[in-house]
Amino acid sequence: MLLPDAPQPETPICSAKGCRADAVWVLVWNNPKLHTPDRRKTWLACEEHREHLSQFLGVRGFLKEVLPFADQPPAEG
Repeated sequence: MLLPDAPQPETPICSAKGCRADAVWVLVWNNPKLHTPDRRKTWLACEEHREHLSQFLGVRGFLKEVLPFADQPPAEG
């Protein structure tokens, strides 16, 4: 989790524990027990961890879609 006042990395990195590789995928998910149906959370994934993170979210019924990171609009602020 990134804190709002913390310096942001220049290149977004994979969300897998301990991984410092550049993110190339965005995993869009939602936990229906905690979030409203329209709420979307994201994890970033490198090529190596895309499948593992997708499976982790998928078996729980959380995964909504997987998108190429390059297709994402720039973050605001």
